[in-house]
Amino acid sequence: MGRKPRSAALFLLLAAAACRDHASVPEVTAAAKGEARGRAAALAAARVWFPPAVPIGSIDFGTNTPGHGSLDDNGEVDCTFALEPIGGTTPKFMCTLANGDRVKVKYGEGVPNGEVPAEIAATRLLAALGFPADRMNRVKSVRCRGCPPLPQQALHCLEKGEPASICLQGAAADRVITFTQAAIERPLEGEKIAGGKEPGWSWYELDAIDPKAGGSSRAEVDALRLIAVLLAHWDNKGANQKLLCPPGKSRPDGTCAAPIAAIGDLGATFGPKRVDLMNWKQWPVWVDPKACRVSMKALPFDGATFPDAQISEAGRQFALTLLQPLTPQQLTTLFASSGISTYPHVAGSARDPKNWADAFLDKVKQIQSAGPCPAS
Repeated sequence: MGRKPRSAALFLLLAAAACRDHASVPEVTAAAKGEARGRAAALAAARVWFPPAVPIGSIDFGTNTPGHGSLDDNGEVDCTFALEPIGGTTPKFMCTLANGDRVKVKYGEGVPNGEVPAEIAATRLLAALGFPADRMNRVKSVRCRGCPPLPQQALHCLEKGEPASICLQGAAADRVITFTQAAIERPLEGEKIAGGKEPGWSWYELDAIDPKAGGSSRAEVDALRLIAVLLAHWDNKGANQKLLCPPGKSRPDGTCAAPIAAIGDLGATFGPKRVDLMNWKQWPVWVDPKACRVSMKALPFDGATFPDAQISEAGRQFALTLLQPLTPQQLTTLFASSGISTYPHVAGSARDPKNWADAFLDKVKQIQSAGPCPAS
């Protein structure tokens, strides 16, 4: 019996593989559909706001937000460099603390990194107002053992397939690199709820939240939208938000009793460029204050996942109940303690935290003077 031509043998192999793949499709699809249904139910029941533990007018913005893993804002943190790929374009790396926790460090040495002050200010603000978000802890310094002098560039070099001997030049197990313009991310506790096209949630999905399913009210959701616009949170791709099940809230069937729709990355705020006072001052809260319409179309990525929206009157009023208790002194402290004052701004006025506080209060006035908005 003669040998089959190579092309025929290859065809048979491909056909067999296709059959195997085809046989496995129904099972995978069923699992994916189950995940999608679970995610949809979790999103409908998700909360975006919780009553603040401390009255808003009494919040001290000069210290890191309390919570699991909170760090001393005057502390010197020691860690060991983790050779772990990390996305994005701004300077950051993963580092292992003495207790074994692996944390993300964002730094500003070498190249100015506006994400550090922007995210410290934005996460402290959202936490104070009751909106769940990952916390960025400002520290006096991060002393990284084994770090290359420029960690972000070294990691990108490795991702391109260059030899470690080239990418990690200057790194040694006994050498410590100190970063003084740094923040350490401490994520909210909880298990991520999967099932979407990409991790997290997108802003156009907020309409799926249903109070009848246990989710936040329309007023709470609209207040979150308004504050996102106030901050100019333009890098709002789905991966920068999180759908979480808090510790102790998972049911035996794998569903979540109290899901949370949280924000995981607020580094691209106070702009549209990060910590850009002049442009942020000119960025309006409303595109139509009488109709209470908001839009991010004029920001980078044409608003990304944030669609144009009409804010309800209940949402506008709820946002004001959260924002109006903030005092000029609190806001000045918020911006000063975030590191905005020491960031190398082009405009000298941006180094004065009072100017940032004044710009913030002007945006609150814009919310106050709008409307009245539609009831729903």
